[in-house]
Amino acid sequence: MSVPTMIPPMGIRMFFVITLLFSSNISARPVSYPGGSTLMAFNDYLKRSVYYHYSPTHRYSLGLELLEDKYKNENHSYLRLTYLLNRKNTFRSQRNFYFQTGLSTQVIGNFFYGLHGDWETRRLYSGYGVKRVVSDTLSFTDQFFQVGFAPYLGDYGDLHTWLMLKTRKNRELGEWHTLPVVKLLKGNTILEFGYSDRADWDIHLMYRF
Repeated sequence: MSVPTMIPPMGIRMFFVITLLFSSNISARPVSYPGGSTLMAFNDYLKRSVYYHYSPTHRYSLGLELLEDKYKNENHSYLRLTYLLNRKNTFRSQRNFYFQTGLSTQVIGNFFYGLHGDWETRRLYSGYGVKRVVSDTLSFTDQFFQVGFAPYLGDYGDLHTWLMLKTRKNRELGEWHTLPVVKLLKGNTILEFGYSDRADWDIHLMYRF
């Protein structure tokens, strides 16, 4: 069963651009504080999307993602759940492990699920994610690894900078590619971006309120 697409391709593009322009130190957590909301925008060689979620508790978030699939030239929307499986804080570091899943609002039987984890200190960062996407036309697994460091340690309220390398598996070619990534954190906003001739622009913007 199918329902009309919620936002046409140009609408997703415009919403993505507006979000980039108007969003202004949060941690890159896919679950917010209890009662908090998060707005995210993504762009990579696979998709362009905008995602909003609300966190009833610090353990999980519920939201809606509007997505433009660049490969199939199609639009999708997903009802999403992210759940914090494990978190460990120490004096010097933090570790997080999440489960995520989403159900298509257009086609019954189209869904995704996956895991995402990260470990970081004030100086070092590492992250990993794997997501299985199942649809009536194409199913695939998306994976990435990411490592980086902070070239300086800023105080609270400063602009924080991370220099990273991100490697991910290309869905079409079945090959891994690596690109340099810069992550900037200030106030309630995180902007992460990188580019390579094989991966195109890889952008992740997060604004928490």
